[in-house]
Amino acid sequence: MLLAQALATLAPDMAKRRAGAAERMDKAIVADHVHLPALLIRGLCLLLLWVALMGPAPQDLAVGLAASAAGVWASTLLWPAGGTLSFVGLARFLIRFLLQSVVAGLDVARRAFAHRPDLQPGFATCQSSVPAGLARESSCAVMSLQPGKLPVSTAADGTMLIHCLDLREPVAEQVAADEAAFCQILGAERRDG
Repeated sequence: MLLAQALATLAPDMAKRRAGAAERMDKAIVADHVHLPALLIRGLCLLLLWVALMGPAPQDLAVGLAASAAGVWASTLLWPAGGTLSFVGLARFLIRFLLQSVVAGLDVARRAFAHRPDLQPGFATCQSSVPAGLARESSCAVMSLQPGKLPVSTAADGTMLIHCLDLREPVAEQVAADEAAFCQILGAERRDG
């Protein structure tokens, strides 16, 4: 009898909780919704990339469609629904990246072929201005492609440990300039990770 009374008392409360949970779930699904045109554009771009790399052979088109669909699915997990890219920022970044790579490569070569290499290798710490997540990881990956400095680790608070060939260089300023250039790639609407 007591059990029946307790269940009768709890039942309305449990129903309210279930309804609230269902409503929150519906809102979460709507918030994560990616628009169909955006998905179609992503798929078309990936398919065009497939055709450019593999050629327009009809027998390979089915594999290209499957690869494009898998790429679109992965992109919805990796790239935020409202995320945009600035193509002007990307062009500026690529020009800067290529010029810096050549200058840094020549500097490393000069130091390597010198009779007495003028190096003071070590680790420097810098504070990252790029938000945590995919954006910061991508920024570190791009930085690792340039000769002279290599991001080794990043703490949750944004502190980066960077291996450098010469600690006398202004590493913190160089990293800040690299990150500022990288952030120009991201659209003005979203700069989070």
